[in-house]
Amino acid sequence: MGGVRIALLGATGAVGGEMLKVLEERGFPLSGLKLLADANDAGQRIRYGGKEYLVEEAQVSSFSDTDITLVAVGNEVSLRFTPEAVKRGSVVIDNSSAYRLDTKVPLVIPEVNPEDIRWHKGIIANPNCSTIIALVALKPLHDYAGIERMVVSTYQAVSGAGRQGSAELEVQARDYPLGRQITPAVFKYQIAYNVIPQIDDFLENGYTKEEMKMLHESRKILHSESLQVTSTCVRVPVFRSHSEAIVIETGRRLSADTARALLGKAPGVRVVDDPARFSYPMPLDTSDQDLIFAGRIREDISRENSLSLWVCGDQVRKGAATNAVQIAELLLREGMLGKGSAS
Repeated sequence: MGGVRIALLGATGAVGGEMLKVLEERGFPLSGLKLLADANDAGQRIRYGGKEYLVEEAQVSSFSDTDITLVAVGNEVSLRFTPEAVKRGSVVIDNSSAYRLDTKVPLVIPEVNPEDIRWHKGIIANPNCSTIIALVALKPLHDYAGIERMVVSTYQAVSGAGRQGSAELEVQARDYPLGRQITPAVFKYQIAYNVIPQIDDFLENGYTKEEMKMLHESRKILHSESLQVTSTCVRVPVFRSHSEAIVIETGRRLSADTARALLGKAPGVRVVDDPARFSYPMPLDTSDQDLIFAGRIREDISRENSLSLWVCGDQVRKGAATNAVQIAELLLREGMLGKGSAS
C-alpha cells in the first residue's frame, strides 16, 4: 500500500509529542495525519514534516478514514475511544495499560515477540516502559538459557510521571539548596535529593501495581506462565531514562562472556561493559535515543545458574513512543493493516 493515515490520540502530551518526533525521524510513510486531544488542548497547532497541523478535539467519529491510531492517553480515555477506532477499521496501538493483559490483545516488543502482531483483532498493546527496557536485553539470554526467575530493581526517572514530574524535580532542585519550602504535588514526597520506593498504588500483597506489571507482562510477552518475577520500583531524581538492576536465574548455565556475546548481537541492545575503564550504562548516556544499554554483566556469586546485569533505556522513547512506532512499521511490513475488528 502507499502512505498510511494515522490518528494520534493524545498529541499534546509528552508521549504523543515524542511519537510525532519518532515518526518524523524514522521517515514513516504518512499519507494523512490527524492530531487529537481533549477539548482543553484542541485548537493548538503542531508542526510536523514542515507542515502545521491543527489539534482537534477527539470524537468517536474522529477515527474514520484512518489506518492506524496511536493512543498516548490514560486508561479511561483509551477505553472510551479505542473500540470506536477499531469499529471504523483503524488498527490501534495503545500505550495505556487498558488492554495489556487482555487475552485477545497481543502485547508486543518488536525485538522480542514481533510474531504476536499476526493475531491482533484491531488492538495491539504497548508494554509498560520498565518491562520493555528489561525484556529487550533479556530476550536473547532467555532464548539461550531459559530464564526461570527474575529479580528486578528499577530506578525510574521523573519523566515517567509526565512533564509535570520533570518540572517538579527542576523546581525542587533549585529551591532546596536555597532553603526554600518544598511542597510536593506530583510525587508524594520531595523527589529532589531523595528516592521514593513507591510507583503507583500498593496492592494487598505489598507490591505496587507498577511492580506487578513486570510479572504479568513478562509472562505474556515471553509466553512463559511459569516465569517467576519479583521487583521493587523506585522513583529517583533523574530527568530521563530508567535504570534497572536485574538478576536472572536460568535453566541452563549462562556465563558472563556468553551473555556479552549474545547481547552484542541482539537487536536494540548496546553492550557498555568495561569496568577497567569505568564504562557502564548510565541514564545520561541513554537519553533521547532508542537502544537499551547493558553492562555490569557478571555471574551471581551467591547462586548457580544466575547472572546479574544493569540496563538503562529512555522510557519516553523506546519505553513508549518508539516501541509504538516500531509496531506500526511491523504492521506495514507484514501487510496487517485493514484488519481491525468490531469484535
